Amino acid sequence: MKINLLHALFLECDNVSTDTRKVAKNDMFFALKGDHFNGNTFAHKALENGASYVIVDDAEYQTSENIILVNNVLETLQELATFHRSALNIPIIALTGSNGKTTTKELINAALSQKYCTTATVGNLNNHIGVPLTLLSMTKHTEIGIVEMGANHLEEISFLCRIAKPDYGYITNFGKAHLEGFGSIEGVIKGKTELYRYLEKNNKLIFVNTNDTLQIKHSSNIKIFSFGTENNADVRVLLEAAAPFIAVNFKNEKLITQLIGAYNFNNISAAICIATFFKVSNAAIKKGLERYVPANNRSQIINKSGAKIILDAYNANPTSMTAALESLSTLNGASKIAVLGDMFELGNEAKTEHNAIAALASNLNIDEVLLVGENFYITNVHSNKIKRYRTFEDFKNNFDFSSIKNTTLLIKGSRGMALERVLNLL
Repeated sequence: MKINLLHALFLECDNVSTDTRKVAKNDMFFALKGDHFNGNTFAHKALENGASYVIVDDAEYQTSENIILVNNVLETLQELATFHRSALNIPIIALTGSNGKTTTKELINAALSQKYCTTATVGNLNNHIGVPLTLLSMTKHTEIGIVEMGANHLEEISFLCRIAKPDYGYITNFGKAHLEGFGSIEGVIKGKTELYRYLEKNNKLIFVNTNDTLQIKHSSNIKIFSFGTENNADVRVLLEAAAPFIAVNFKNEKLITQLIGAYNFNNISAAICIATFFKVSNAAIKKGLERYVPANNRSQIINKSGAKIILDAYNANPTSMTAALESLSTLNGASKIAVLGDMFELGNEAKTEHNAIAALASNLNIDEVLLVGENFYITNVHSNKIKRYRTFEDFKNNFDFSSIKNTTLLIKGSRGMALERVLNLL
């Protein structure tokens, strides 16, 4: 079926689904394949659950006029998303980076939605499936789209740009994330700046932090709109406080957020910059950002069992781990404990990077450092502050959780460590 005809059918539907357990009435279901499943086998189940149309790529399952056969379901999903994006003809902001993508995306959305009808990536659906689903969630009412892009190998951002065709871009930072796939920090930079190269080639605009020399270096010859702490930035934002909640000043407007950690300053500043570019008023920006409350295990403040808990357990890499530890060390008041879980996807750098984090934590103004996971367990940093646990079960069974009363507790680790489970132990 030609993509324009499929798009016409898509417009008759209410939503796109790839999971029969979540199919609703009048959905269009895409029968994707994975390493351990074949969505084609669920074609009839999707119809039974209310889907209006089902897209398959195995003729054996085309047993109804509502089941549409294509050459490749995934490629069709991506092609349909690009066609839909072009049909909407709205500005698309793409963002990527090693740390802070999802929080920054949420902040941008919080600020822009004060003036515009926006559609943004839900959660972190930022890959070759998530980006198309984000685009297809946009409707005729959407005025600005905000698309988060993730990658752990070269050419992935470039591929996602060809799907989403962004008009604007922002890279949060270049950090030590996904070193196993990118190979090195130089590989990370090359991979992330694929966004810049796409925008440069298509004469589009990027948002740049003037305080980040690497961003400046890699954004030459591209149209920019900037933010920073110096007067040469298009939007000047100053950090006023981070104890623990961040307060900033821009254009004589004081804004007190519900975010902790000085590492979130740039994320907030980027949202202010982008909203300013799109002519959202200062008062509306302040309103949107002050109302934003972090969720999904990202920089959440939780009070439980007499402790103030900083739950930042959604993910971790050496760059974000360093920032979180340094932020914890600056807080005043009660004793401070860090529960740190292994950082994944570091490849050959895993041993070095885990040792570096253990050394950093032992030298900061932190009272106790609890290291959880195989990589942290074999670190060779010697300090009375440090306790090591090979597994989460080992930690669960051997640590005295009553000792965390009247403390500030940081919980941070890679997604696979699922350290939010600590909350159930308190």
